[in-house]
Amino acid sequence: MMRKKSVSASKASLVLFLCQMISALEVPLDSKLLEELSQPPTITQQSPKDYIVDPRENIVIQCEAKGKPPPSFSWTRNGTHFDIDKDAQVTMKPNSGTLVINIMNGGKAEAYEGVYQCTARNERGAAISNNIVIRPSRSPLWTKEKLEPNQVREGDSLVLHCRPPVGLPPPIIFWMDNAFQRLPQSERVSQGLNGDLYFSNVQPEDTREDYICYARFNHTQTIQQKQPISVKVFSMDSLNDTIAANLSDTDIYGAKPVTERQPVLLTPTGSTSTKVELRGNVLLLECIAAGLPTPVIRWIKEGGELPANRTFFENFKKTLKIIDVSEADSGNYKCIARNILGSAHHVISVTVKAAPYWITAPRNLVLSPGEDGTLICRANGNPKPNISWLANGVPIAIAPEDPSRKVDGDTIIFSHVQERSSAVYQCNASNEYGYLLANAFVNVLAEPPRILTSANKLYQVISDSPALLDCAYFGSPKPEIEWFKGVKGSILRGNEYIFHDNGTLEIPVAQKDSTGTYTCVARNELGKIQNEVQLEVKDPTMIIKQPEYKVVQRYGQVSFECIIKHDSTLLPTVIWLKDNDELPDDERFLVGKDNLTIMNVTDRDDGTYTCIVNTTLDSVSASAVLTVVARPNPPFDLELTGQLERSVELSWIPGDENNSPITNFVIEYEDGLHEPGVWHYQTEVPGTQTTVQLKLSPYVNYSFRVIAVNEIGRSQPSEPSEQYLTKSASPDENPSNVQGIGSEPDNLVITWESLKGFQSNGPGLQYKVSWRQKDVDDEWTSVIVANVSKYIVSGTPTFVPYEIKVQALNDLGYAPEPSEVIGHSGEDLPMVAPGNVQVHVVNSTLAKVHWDPVPLKTVRGHLQGYKVYYWKVQSLSRRSRRHVEKKILTFRGNKTFGMLPGLEPYSSYKLNVRVVNGKGEGPASPDKVFKTPEGVPSSPSFLKITNPTLDSLTLEWGSPTHPNGVLTSYILKFQPINNTHELGPLVEIRIPANESSLILKNLNYSTRYKFYFNAQTSVGSGSQITEEAVTIMDEAMASRQVDIATQGWFIGLMCAVALLILILLIVCFIRRNKGGKYPVKEKEDAHADPEIQPMKEDDGTFGEYSDAEDHKPLKKGSRTPSDRTVKKEDSDDSLVDYGEGVNGQFNEDGSFIGQYSGKKEKEPAEGNESSEAPSPVNAMNSFV
Repeated sequence: MMRKKSVSASKASLVLFLCQMISALEVPLDSKLLEELSQPPTITQQSPKDYIVDPRENIVIQCEAKGKPPPSFSWTRNGTHFDIDKDAQVTMKPNSGTLVINIMNGGKAEAYEGVYQCTARNERGAAISNNIVIRPSRSPLWTKEKLEPNQVREGDSLVLHCRPPVGLPPPIIFWMDNAFQRLPQSERVSQGLNGDLYFSNVQPEDTREDYICYARFNHTQTIQQKQPISVKVFSMDSLNDTIAANLSDTDIYGAKPVTERQPVLLTPTGSTSTKVELRGNVLLLECIAAGLPTPVIRWIKEGGELPANRTFFENFKKTLKIIDVSEADSGNYKCIARNILGSAHHVISVTVKAAPYWITAPRNLVLSPGEDGTLICRANGNPKPNISWLANGVPIAIAPEDPSRKVDGDTIIFSHVQERSSAVYQCNASNEYGYLLANAFVNVLAEPPRILTSANKLYQVISDSPALLDCAYFGSPKPEIEWFKGVKGSILRGNEYIFHDNGTLEIPVAQKDSTGTYTCVARNELGKIQNEVQLEVKDPTMIIKQPEYKVVQRYGQVSFECIIKHDSTLLPTVIWLKDNDELPDDERFLVGKDNLTIMNVTDRDDGTYTCIVNTTLDSVSASAVLTVVARPNPPFDLELTGQLERSVELSWIPGDENNSPITNFVIEYEDGLHEPGVWHYQTEVPGTQTTVQLKLSPYVNYSFRVIAVNEIGRSQPSEPSEQYLTKSASPDENPSNVQGIGSEPDNLVITWESLKGFQSNGPGLQYKVSWRQKDVDDEWTSVIVANVSKYIVSGTPTFVPYEIKVQALNDLGYAPEPSEVIGHSGEDLPMVAPGNVQVHVVNSTLAKVHWDPVPLKTVRGHLQGYKVYYWKVQSLSRRSRRHVEKKILTFRGNKTFGMLPGLEPYSSYKLNVRVVNGKGEGPASPDKVFKTPEGVPSSPSFLKITNPTLDSLTLEWGSPTHPNGVLTSYILKFQPINNTHELGPLVEIRIPANESSLILKNLNYSTRYKFYFNAQTSVGSGSQITEEAVTIMDEAMASRQVDIATQGWFIGLMCAVALLILILLIVCFIRRNKGGKYPVKEKEDAHADPEIQPMKEDDGTFGEYSDAEDHKPLKKGSRTPSDRTVKKEDSDDSLVDYGEGVNGQFNEDGSFIGQYSGKKEKEPAEGNESSEAPSPVNAMNSFV
């Protein structure tokens, strides 16, 4: 929300000047003007009419007045002149009419009692004060009296009279004991308005000897004490004992026991009374009644209602108090005292009278010679007051005559006044309850115009707000005011301006073009005067980004924005308020230039935050509400009701929701009997519900607690409820998860999940365990065991089914009949091996095995599946044995076949099959031998190219690591690559399998060749490897190379060149990291040597050739990278995918569903990227 308030200096000045014009009817309060103008006296300060003074201190009777010339002062006492010069104890303050009567130096206050009146006089008239009645305060002592003890029968009423001495003013009464402790008061015992202590009925505890009435006299600050009063209350029993001791037997029962009595009013007495109160005072009416039981007081006004907002009840409703009474409060007020036996009432007739009060008090007149005017004095009261006039303190009937004056009751009419008509008139309104006296002067002045507003005063206002330009003036006769804009501007007229009677010019909606100089002209018949003021119109201050409503969690952080726009010539100040008050003095509140940040928010920070922007001309504000949310406070006052054997009702009172509504309540319980200190979930209910019916279990000592939940989170748990122990009962349920599994071939282990403590329903929890062999006509065998969860049956046949049941019982009986479960006695190892094992080789790496299932009886347990053990005996191509590594495949269930993956081609294998149950594996079937056929070989183990000459190269290679059969030959393919990276014709050569090197002749000199090499078996070709090499330039160079290469200086030169290239590469790498460009690169691009491998543009490394992804011969014009490494093509298959455990498994039909564990190496990606950056030595090889 946002509110805007524009306050201009001109409006403030206008309000001030309007106040001045009100007093200007007396005399304008301008300091310069006051120094020059004559003014009759005006009383400004005086003592109260009824002035009670402390007789121990000096008496100061105030009388202050103003006027021009300054007035002189005189006093009357008791209607006659009081000559203060003749009394040494009396002095008058300088330049004042205030009297000081010196009591502290021997004077007596009683000697100066009387009625005093002050007169202030100058050449223009005389003003008088009220009649001031001086009375010294009195605090007399209590008269000595002999007080008899009060002996009262129990139940009777009693009044202890205080009767304080008459003081001035009347004292304040209160009752205390000897220890100066106030006596307790109640509906039964209370103090009346007259100070007496009333007992509606006495009780034995009222017996005491120190009922003391105290009177406090505030003026003299003294407290007077009455003698202690003794009260002794006789009970009926003790009273009868006393009577029995002194009277005959026939009179023993004359004292009746305490009897109840209907109310009787102790005060006021009778059925009616009257009360007179003055208008504006406080009306106090009192009714105190006796009775047993203690009566209750009620007040009504007959024929009307007690006035709202002004009616109060005090003293336990025995006193009716109405403040600021008026004539409308007159009427009959009835008090009614009532108890169970009846009632009593009293009617008080209230009449409200009124001392005189003003309707229109006379006001000062400032007139010009020849003008007319009136003084009006109107007052009211009950009875109606008499109005009388005085002139300069003298009754007007005997005052000097003035032809311009005519008295008409409460009005004096002045016609065509002259300067000699100046005087001070007094109006006196009086009736039997008091009087009013008012001074009002008539000041006749002849003065030329005066402008009181300072010259060239600057007014600054906000655009689109009113501009108020002052022209405070005075003159007699009253001057006429005109306004002009600019030095030579025309007179201002029209609806766009408002001209006020006090001379102020108002521009209702000031705009930027309203800025300028304004001239005010005041003229009357005695002269003319003008004054200039300046007006500046400013841009308004605005909040362009207001604070917004925020919701934050407790201990979080929140910020409010307050971005402003303002006139550049104004200096704004920003103030933040919380709930219209200053921000807390807390370092968590951080006030920034445009924001307020609250750190570590607490609940106390919840509220409305207001950003107030103030300038000297306007003020704008914007507010936003901060809501601090948190987890709810825990519920409290948990109560259990409606306790039954199996249910109870829980109710609670929610805690503070902390500004986030409670969504639900979670009820938890504790079993103090079985699991003390452990709380369990019971149920939950919606957040609008505060009661819940809870289902209970027998033999549980319940305590409950409630947790409230809102969007922020869960509250702390409530305090636990009272405990509730339910009665015992037989169990309602049996153990769960009953199982029968043998741990040995000759036993049956019966297990179950025991009942929890509260499920036992009573003490002495046990279990009845029963079993019998299934499908055999046997009786149930049963045992009762303690509160355990296992029982072992021994001597059972191996792996036979049993019917099992477990029933709970306690001291009160059995649980319902349990359901039966099927279990088995212990397993033993299978007795026979699978037969008729057959192997079908699918291909060089996969085989399928079949077997006949074993009879179920021989399994002697739960059939879990079959395991196939297989291992490689030898490779048929190498005839060499190696370490035997057996592999296992498991096939779940009653399968009769499986697939064996990952076999090595051209190898001899053995396998056997075994049946598996829960105990373990049975015997193995006889070993079955099978062989895998040939496959394609792996790539040659290496390919090296050496001894380059002008037209020949020497190739050397190694045989494949995995020949996978009998090698038949090698296939060599090669093709040239020219300087533009285009490929030449492809040549293919077949090489016998027993060769390991080859010299290629008739090659072109200084030419790069790419070679593709692979091996073959009868099945086909294996994967290939690639390599590149370059023939030398000519024989002479070759010779020089051989000669030079043996020289030391050449070796040193080559090392230096290699080091230089390494440094250049490092510099290039650093420059590229910094964003620079290696300048030599541009020259190399412009003068590229066809024999030098170009550097790649993207990473600065040397580009290389490589074979394609499929290792096919390159087509003409294609280029691929080469890293001179041989990529091995590993064709070994993995067994992971074909069975469980080590190797994997098959589907029901024997198909392979796993994956090989061995992964093929990724083949080189097509393109010109190298797997590693070449070294400078590799770069040097390109020059060969």
